[in-house]
Amino acid sequence: MPRTFAALIAFLVTIPAASQEAAILDDRISELVAKHEAEILEFRHYIHQNPELGNREHETAKRVAAHLTALGMEVRTGIAHTGVVGILKGGKPGRTVAVRADMDALPVTEDTDLPFKSTIRTTYNGQEVGVMHACGHDVHTAVQYGVASILAEMRDEIPGTVIFIFQPAEEGPPEGEEGGADLMVREGVFDDPRPEAVFGLHTLAGMPVGDVGFTSGPAFAAVDQFRATVRGVQTHGAQPQQGVDPIVMASQVVLALQTIVSRNVHPLEPAVVTVGMFHSGERFNIIPAEVKLEGTVRTYDPDVRDLIERRMNEILGGITSAGGGSYLLDYERGTPATINDTELTAQMALSLRAVVGTDRVQEIQPTMGGEDFAYFALEVPGFFYRLGIHKEGSVIGPHHSPTFRADDASVPVGMRVMANVLMDYLLANAP
Repeated sequence: MPRTFAALIAFLVTIPAASQEAAILDDRISELVAKHEAEILEFRHYIHQNPELGNREHETAKRVAAHLTALGMEVRTGIAHTGVVGILKGGKPGRTVAVRADMDALPVTEDTDLPFKSTIRTTYNGQEVGVMHACGHDVHTAVQYGVASILAEMRDEIPGTVIFIFQPAEEGPPEGEEGGADLMVREGVFDDPRPEAVFGLHTLAGMPVGDVGFTSGPAFAAVDQFRATVRGVQTHGAQPQQGVDPIVMASQVVLALQTIVSRNVHPLEPAVVTVGMFHSGERFNIIPAEVKLEGTVRTYDPDVRDLIERRMNEILGGITSAGGGSYLLDYERGTPATINDTELTAQMALSLRAVVGTDRVQEIQPTMGGEDFAYFALEVPGFFYRLGIHKEGSVIGPHHSPTFRADDASVPVGMRVMANVLMDYLLANAP
């Protein structure tokens, strides 16, 4: 028999064997999901009902650390303020992989009929606010909490090491503080041991429970924030000729900023410029001295990022100069774009399809939303995918809204998928 033909036959023979092994692994994981589901949902309900803002996840972190300790892991706490890391060493030699979940909630007052809805209130940036898991981080944390339970029971079968990262302040730290994935990396979360790949998931409003989605390559945009002050000269509202009106200038600035994307950026290059705050004035008949604008810029291409910042300065300078005023611009570059490693994505997409079925895996477009998982994926190859949370017949609000809700049924799905993804990666790369 020719050597090439024999090799082909040998390869084809291994496919059913590999599929059978994958099915046995998934059966084992599914049994453990069922075993731990009630406990994990109880934990999810607790943290949803008791949400904590970024850098303040004290009780959540305490419960996570106690759980990982009880599972026999090496546990590190206090990373980036309230971050927790658990290291699970498998019973066989192999690679090291990391998995991340974010623990923080948002300053949003919940408006759902969930029996475990949040009624928590706190102070945020000097204002009293409601606190809510309005982006699904309670699901992320619960899923990873459950995956830790599952893989701890499979410790002897694991070829390698799994680093469980429970991250604070994904939505950003309070004003004047540092936090999030960037700070965890700077404080050495990947130093010892250093993973060779990192995984994470995020809920997706509107995607049905049981579905998962992924994007190869660029997945989440870079997130920048700008603060501009347009300065004029205060005067009586009935005598505008005696002053310089910053409201008129700032209004022209807001409109002109929209031409950056429509007229300066390539039509096929994704970019967003949004003015989200416009503050000025104390009284109806006084032209104020200044206007404060704040907003966000979302991009994928670093050159486009540079272009937008330059054009913002040109627009602000031109309009205020023509109007007789002046300006200040503080352009703050934030989270970089999250880019899924294409080779890793191709490998793990097979795992997703094997677990939930090809018809339940969606290839989705990149989003202009941001995600600080990017800092982990800049260090090692990363794969970040989406988890369906929408129960048929239910009404679900968008992310960051008071009516956002994730169905409990998404949690065991997330546990099963992530446990398989981690094991598939380690087994495929075992020595």
